[in-house]
Amino acid sequence: MKETWHFINTKSNDPYYNMAVDEALMNFVSRGEIDPVIRFYTWNPATLSIGYFQKLTKEIDIEKVKEKGYGLVRRATGGRGVLHDKELTYSVIVPESHPNMPKTVTEAYRVISEGLLEGFKSLGFDAYFSIPKTKEARDKLKTPRSSVCFDAPSWYELVVEGRKIAGSAQTRQKGVILQHGSILQDIDVDELFDMFIYRNDRLKDKMKAAFVDKAVAINDLADRHITIEEMEQAFHDGFKKGLDIEYKPLNFTDEQLTEIKQLEEKYKSEEWTYRK
Repeated sequence: MKETWHFINTKSNDPYYNMAVDEALMNFVSRGEIDPVIRFYTWNPATLSIGYFQKLTKEIDIEKVKEKGYGLVRRATGGRGVLHDKELTYSVIVPESHPNMPKTVTEAYRVISEGLLEGFKSLGFDAYFSIPKTKEARDKLKTPRSSVCFDAPSWYELVVEGRKIAGSAQTRQKGVILQHGSILQDIDVDELFDMFIYRNDRLKDKMKAAFVDKAVAINDLADRHITIEEMEQAFHDGFKKGLDIEYKPLNFTDEQLTEIKQLEEKYKSEEWTYRK
């Protein structure tokens, strides 16, 4: 008998709602109100999300973000700045005590990311996990330098057609693992780098080149245009296969909707956004 998890696609919403739902799902799983859950969503407007530990005013050109009409939100997870635009975002919320969840972040990342791996395969891509071979390479992973999320590789990099493709972040709170990440459909690298503050242009160019080398969108690899709908279907099936589960729908209760509303206010607040 396969285990049955919840699946919900909340579609396109603003950044505060998107982050509030992820946090609320953690609470619901933590309290045992719902089973493990996989969620898909997209962003309107396009939004720059920053990691929990980032120093907003030091690393981000806030005027540029406003000028471009992007949303701005701080995530509950670490990692660096991500421009959520043409992408499918996923989150997986599961108790730390789940028998299939390894204790370390790295190992759990690999297990959860099996769903991503299968999704890319079902779109017809050659995908696999790459593990750094040398101690130097592994040590280097512990000291990521840049403010941009995708250029800090995880221990297990998901490699698609020879390129790193999915950026994910993980947090553990209240006995629950939350892993969420972006599956890029298309990416505008210049737009993203325009919003970060660098000491000089040389450093900016160097970081940009390193980023382009790693972060790649599905439509950079495909020989045809792949739609968000096709991505939703592929990764819906991919997580099912990769985690060996069945799905059941998730419908929020009135109490749960109230909790999401309250959390939205937190993510909207300057106190949260500018907290570092």
